Amino acid sequence: MPTRFAAVAGCCLALALGASAQGHDEARAGIEATVLQLAQELSTVCPLADPADQTALEDCRRALFAGSLLRRSLGNILLWGRPHPNPGESLKNTTLTQFAPEAWTGLYAPLFMFDGTWSLDYDEGERIYRVRLGALFRNALDPGQYPYPFWHDAKKWNDYQSANSVILWIAPQSGNIVVGQFTNDGQRDPSPKSVPVARPAFDGQWMWTDATGASQPAPTLFRGLFSEENPYVRELEPAYRELANAMRTGHCNGCHVPNNPSRMSRLVLLQTPAHAAAEIKRIMRSVRDNEMPVDDSLLYHDIDPDTRAALLDYGGVFEDLIDAARAWEAEHARPR
Repeated sequence: MPTRFAAVAGCCLALALGASAQGHDEARAGIEATVLQLAQELSTVCPLADPADQTALEDCRRALFAGSLLRRSLGNILLWGRPHPNPGESLKNTTLTQFAPEAWTGLYAPLFMFDGTWSLDYDEGERIYRVRLGALFRNALDPGQYPYPFWHDAKKWNDYQSANSVILWIAPQSGNIVVGQFTNDGQRDPSPKSVPVARPAFDGQWMWTDATGASQPAPTLFRGLFSEENPYVRELEPAYRELANAMRTGHCNGCHVPNNPSRMSRLVLLQTPAHAAAEIKRIMRSVRDNEMPVDDSLLYHDIDPDTRAALLDYGGVFEDLIDAARAWEAEHARPR
């Protein structure tokens, strides 16, 4: 290559690399500013407290569920769970549970308390930003306040209650949080610590009735998520029971439960009203289109006509009620 053309090519390459670096720096600066606000928000509305403090949980849940920066920062789907047991394994090969944004911010994020500490780095292998937030798990709540019995598995319960960090993975292109994880990084030593709580007995039931006759877990029946004044809430539980019966006939409930018997890498949960509500649009789209992709709603391909008709019927009723309840909440939203 003639010297003159080599010099021009070298100059163009340098300019391109410089523009790329500048774009990367600008993206990081924007994400860093958002992370700072997130850490401040979380430590303000979900601060360190007694892990058994029900009022602190409800205040945190109410603040995060609608209108929070955390909620606005999520993509259409959040993948949630623990890091891969083999350190350094990719997110692609990590088993995670798929949640709609409202399900995660209403049921899972409030179970953590945040101390305001944070760090940000870019993972070259994943090509995504990783945020570590100092956090503790509320491990001493009444069992009915957890979205399902985490103690069905001893290791899961211990991993939750020993966690001292929540990790959020942020896509550089969109700035959305696309993956969340909880872990103990062995470094942070926040105070107060959560004193380990013995694992409660698990009887195999994902939902149950407490001593007062109330259905549990409470948040999965939209308590604390929708307003008590919402006129549609009382209809949601019986509508879900009808849908659950139809899903049971179609063998959907055999897979879509927390112990993940089919060992799916992207689990979708349908075992409670709130979990099903978060996925109802995707479920009904699959049923109406007669397409049951195993990587989306995970319904079986060979669903029979009668079961499909029942899913269309009861699922449609449940979907309409969810839409109406959400519309009512939007119309009667209280200033924050």
